[in-house]
Amino acid sequence: MKKLLGIILFTFLSSAYAGEKEIRQSIERNFPGVEVGSVIQTSYSGLYEIVIDNQLLYTDTKGKYLFDGHIVEAETRRDLSDERSKILFAIDFDDLPLELAVKTVRGNGKRKLAQFTDPNCGYCKKLEKELAQIDDITIYSFLYPIFKGSDEIVRNVLCSKKPAKAWDDWMLRGVKPATAVCATETAKVKALGRKLRVTGTPNLVFADGVQNSGYMPVEALVQRMDEAMKK
Repeated sequence: MKKLLGIILFTFLSSAYAGEKEIRQSIERNFPGVEVGSVIQTSYSGLYEIVIDNQLLYTDTKGKYLFDGHIVEAETRRDLSDERSKILFAIDFDDLPLELAVKTVRGNGKRKLAQFTDPNCGYCKKLEKELAQIDDITIYSFLYPIFKGSDEIVRNVLCSKKPAKAWDDWMLRGVKPATAVCATETAKVKALGRKLRVTGTPNLVFADGVQNSGYMPVEALVQRMDEAMKK
């Protein structure tokens, strides 16, 4: 019986590997020069998940067709592709150039969160009000100007004597920072955002390296940060 189970398992693994190998060869043959990452069989009607040039795609068993889109579970309406992408493309939080961010510490600072944020982004200001309710947190704010007029505000904040206070005054209380001029590293922050595929603000990075694009209420923030600390 054990021998039979072993044969079945070997046959299954061999066929799965053959499918992955065939898919990889097909993609590399039809798209010369592309970087093929992982190829994994999914439970979605025989589709295979494939990462090409840091993009999540799907293909058939032979790599003949590529599907660019989101798999949504109809019953729960969960975006399975989005959930998978967050795990696949998680980064090492400690590798972030945190010296480029405005640092805010409250309480013992044990919870860690990085955010790409714009001073003229409505949802960013709404998010700041949620974050202001959380104690024992360290926030690294990468000021990421993408809205009209944001470059000037970012410069004034970064060039102020107390950037963290100037940022909170503007985002939470609407107090405009005084005009100030100095050399900033905003260009490096923008380059970092492009590298991490930040396409809008707010964009959060949790301690486990998983990114979340968009606003989150305080309850969800605390839950997600606490989960990230355990990983």
